[in-house]
Amino acid sequence: MKRREFITLLGGIAAAWPLIASAQQASRMRQVGVLLPTSVGDPEWQPRIRAMKDALRASGWIEGQTVTFTIRYAEGKREQLPALAAELVQANVDVIVTQSAPPIDAVRKATSTIPVVMASSGDAVGTGLVASLARPGGNLTGLTLVSTEQVLRRLQLVRDLSKELVRVAALYSGRALGHPLQIKAMEQAAPALGMVLQSFPNITADDVDKSLQAAVQANAQVIFTMEDPVIESHRERIVGFAMRQRLPVIGEFKPMAMAGALMSYSPNTVDMWRRTGAYVDKLLKGATAADLPVEQPTRFELVINLKTANALGLTVPPTLLATADEVIE
Repeated sequence: MKRREFITLLGGIAAAWPLIASAQQASRMRQVGVLLPTSVGDPEWQPRIRAMKDALRASGWIEGQTVTFTIRYAEGKREQLPALAAELVQANVDVIVTQSAPPIDAVRKATSTIPVVMASSGDAVGTGLVASLARPGGNLTGLTLVSTEQVLRRLQLVRDLSKELVRVAALYSGRALGHPLQIKAMEQAAPALGMVLQSFPNITADDVDKSLQAAVQANAQVIFTMEDPVIESHRERIVGFAMRQRLPVIGEFKPMAMAGALMSYSPNTVDMWRRTGAYVDKLLKGATAADLPVEQPTRFELVINLKTANALGLTVPPTLLATADEVIE
């Protein structure tokens, strides 16, 4: 073989090598780990997981053929999260997907090498989960909420509902990284709206019961709930207690309104999990989490439970109803 032909051959092999390596990588069965704070039977979470899988399928990842999913449920028990995160790491999954501060924190402590996609986080920059939205650094990327703005919007919704509802009791997580930031924002905004805010931290299910009782003793007129595995897992109990006390509940995410809360205002969680699938696709194809910008929600939804309003004897102003994305009757 002549020298020029040999060099040309080597050049052809070098050019083809990335394609060969990519094909070998694609042919290997990939494994996506999912850590959820809720129970396996929670119907609100299945559409979210399905949306992620649908997005991956649209990108060519077929469950059982090119990708598998290993899902762990904490059953609303925060203390189980570290062990479940460790299980996913030991399973040597290629990517881990999770949502909300406690599971994210558990995964972050379990691994610094496996890429982690946050389906949502309260304030990824403000809580130090990522260095910046443009360049997150580390092994975390995904989507972050604009929680401070959202919680202020929910306060305004109460004002729009009735100027007589002024005493607000906020149930939040004592361990969620972003919740103190939201509570501080509410404390600063409440006086200008003519409201008085009292906040009650929760860590266990027993804390939720104590907080509800304390809210009644403080003569609260409205109960705010903030997303947290414990609070979300006990949403029906929270709403049931509040209804017996004739107190409206203003939830953060739609599942709370579906459970009987008066209202919820938040990003569309199914849409966020669909977008999570795009992150997983990029990571499975070789992208680095540190270089994938963290994105914010683009779709928000106000859900009003008119059935609950009627049960509480509250009249929802037509102007407020007109802004709702969904009305439960």
